[in-house]
Amino acid sequence: MKAAILAGSLIKRSRITKLQITITLGIAALVSAGSVVAAPRLPGFFTDNMVFQRNVPVPIWGWADPGETVTVKYDSQVVSTTADSNGEWQVRLAPMEASERGKPLFVGPNVKLSNIVVGDVWLCAGPSNMEMRLGHVQNAENEIAGANFPLIRQIELPTISVNLPQPTIVGSWLPSSPSTAAGFTAVGYFFARTLYLDQHVPIGLINACYIATKIERWIAPEGFRMVPSLSQIADSVDATLPTTARGHIAYQAAVDEMAKWVWVAKEALRDHRIPPEPPQLPPTIAAVPEIPTTIYNGMIHPLVPFAIRGVIWYQGESNSTEGDSYFHKMQALIAGWRKIWNQGDFPFYFVQIANYGQPSTDPAGDDGWAPVRDAQRRSLVIKNTGMAVTIDVGDSGDLHPKNKQDVGARLALWALARDYGKTNIVFSGPLYRGLNVEGNAIRVYFDSVGSGLIVGKKSGLLPTVKDDGGRLQRFAIAAADKRWRWAEANIDGASVVVSSPEVVNPVAVRYAYSMNPEGANLYNQEGLPASPFRTDDW
Repeated sequence: MKAAILAGSLIKRSRITKLQITITLGIAALVSAGSVVAAPRLPGFFTDNMVFQRNVPVPIWGWADPGETVTVKYDSQVVSTTADSNGEWQVRLAPMEASERGKPLFVGPNVKLSNIVVGDVWLCAGPSNMEMRLGHVQNAENEIAGANFPLIRQIELPTISVNLPQPTIVGSWLPSSPSTAAGFTAVGYFFARTLYLDQHVPIGLINACYIATKIERWIAPEGFRMVPSLSQIADSVDATLPTTARGHIAYQAAVDEMAKWVWVAKEALRDHRIPPEPPQLPPTIAAVPEIPTTIYNGMIHPLVPFAIRGVIWYQGESNSTEGDSYFHKMQALIAGWRKIWNQGDFPFYFVQIANYGQPSTDPAGDDGWAPVRDAQRRSLVIKNTGMAVTIDVGDSGDLHPKNKQDVGARLALWALARDYGKTNIVFSGPLYRGLNVEGNAIRVYFDSVGSGLIVGKKSGLLPTVKDDGGRLQRFAIAAADKRWRWAEANIDGASVVVSSPEVVNPVAVRYAYSMNPEGANLYNQEGLPASPFRTDDW
């Protein structure tokens, strides 16, 4: 198994011939069979300055010689275990309260990590909009100069996409300071800063980003198996994994054929003849459309079971135009990660992708990212999730809008309300709840209205303000003929009444349902924008 993992990693990162692949497998097998681990060692992302998750058991694990006793010391805790026959070991520190004072971690006689604190660890994952660094945002110079928060710490993981799950990944934890913060994930930094200024506990950020990637590549195999509509992808993935019944058969057959070929090749070389072509390896995930699980394999799997508080996620642009299928993939992503971590239904907060491109003049909308946004909104039915709406802070000409301050802060509102006991705050903009047809109008009801609905106006990094003279924009209405018309929309208490003189007997409403719903201006009084929505399923 370990030989296959090593070979898979080498194969994925190189363009090599079948013969070289065979040699690689042979070398990997020899390394696996004859290597000596010697002193205990830790995963590559255990470094100085790291953050342990508070109030839960803290797993510490690694490798040593089989049968070797490994002792771990942190603060007043001392825990010992014995490496198993594969040289693997794991201990768990008892739950600890948050601590700002850095302490050393000792593993065996030779490993010492310094300045480790206890607080909350958040995994920040996704492609380029999560990857965007603090040095590239609006007002970057001032933000970096003020980033002196040594108890906000980040580890940036290398981008790795591979066929099989990897055992470890390398990175270094860095405290936030004016000399380091420019390289932090901006969304993660503003999320962490909001939490830290309110809670004053250390915040650790695991920056796991890989630009221009689809959601399929991040999903664990377990996730695909848990969503019936994705069973075809699950079957394709399972066929490539030596740990599944189907994959094991394929690998065993390949190994048997390879063994026969090695014997024939030796005979040919002894007689100074050219060996025959080697047999095919088992199918790899690279042959499956959208190459699912590859980023999970390289960047998420190695983190497990490191204790975390939760996840913030920013992705969706690369799955443009998907609706139901993206909703199902969100289910798979979240369920799969929660299952492999075995930490229960930890918080999973995500960004509904921002406005981009030329505004549509078609009241039906339904263009570009509109279906993905609606799938993201519908994903709020998944337990313990939250969504930051960003259709008012994007940039029509920039796929990577530079206002990440509002994005991080809006994600943090969900965490403060749900995870940090701030039950008195409004953490979301208005969310569609239901409708009632009233003659030739439709009344739309919302959750998360806060102190009340308003027509709002947002400019740059400034707070949202009430637009006293403004009228609601980007509402459309349709009758059973499915012909959409721009609508007049008026706030009436905690609801909005929508109508059009061109539509008699209306049945459905859409709001901000387009790639760039420029002008969408429904907010609550706390300044948070309403999510785009549709009430139809046409």
